[in-house]
Amino acid sequence: MWARGQGWAIYGYTMVYRETNDPKYLDFAQKTAKIYLDKLPEDLIPYWDFNAPNIPDEPRDASAAALVASALIELSTFAKDSNLSKNYVDNAEKMLAELSQNYQSRDANSAFLLHSTGHKPNGSEIDYSINYADYYYLEALLRLKKLKAGIPFTKPLTASIKQNN
Repeated sequence: MWARGQGWAIYGYTMVYRETNDPKYLDFAQKTAKIYLDKLPEDLIPYWDFNAPNIPDEPRDASAAALVASALIELSTFAKDSNLSKNYVDNAEKMLAELSQNYQSRDANSAFLLHSTGHKPNGSEIDYSINYADYYYLEALLRLKKLKAGIPFTKPLTASIKQNN
C-alpha cells in the first residue's frame, strides 16, 4: 500500500470532484483519506509503503505527506460535515508542522524537504530530496494560508474556460 500512490488518489479524486461535482468522486476521496489517515504513524509522515515489511526501519516519504497535506486542505472545502472538514485541516496543519520542523533541508542542499522516497523497490531515490515534494509542500502552505484568510485557492477549470471565451 504505497503511501504516495494513496496520496495521488486523495489528491486526484478531490480534483476530479472539483471539476465534475459528481459525489462519487468526493466519496472516494474521503474514503481513501480515511484509510490513509488511519494508517499513519504518530508523527503523520508515512513510511514509503504502509505495508512495508520492516516498519519502523523503513524509509519515510515526505513527498507523500506534502502531497496529502495539500489534498486534505482542498478536500476540507468540499466536506459536507464540518467536523470532517476540521479534521482534514487539523491533520494537514500537523503534517506541515512536522515537515517544517523535522524534514527541512536547511543547509543540507537546495531543496526544501529531505527524506522522500522515489522508488524503493528499484532502489532509487531513497531518503532523498525530490522536487515534487517541494512543490506540494509549497502548494499546501499557500493553500492553508489562503484558507485561513478566506481567500479561494481553487476554481474549476470549466470556470476558467468560460471566462476566456
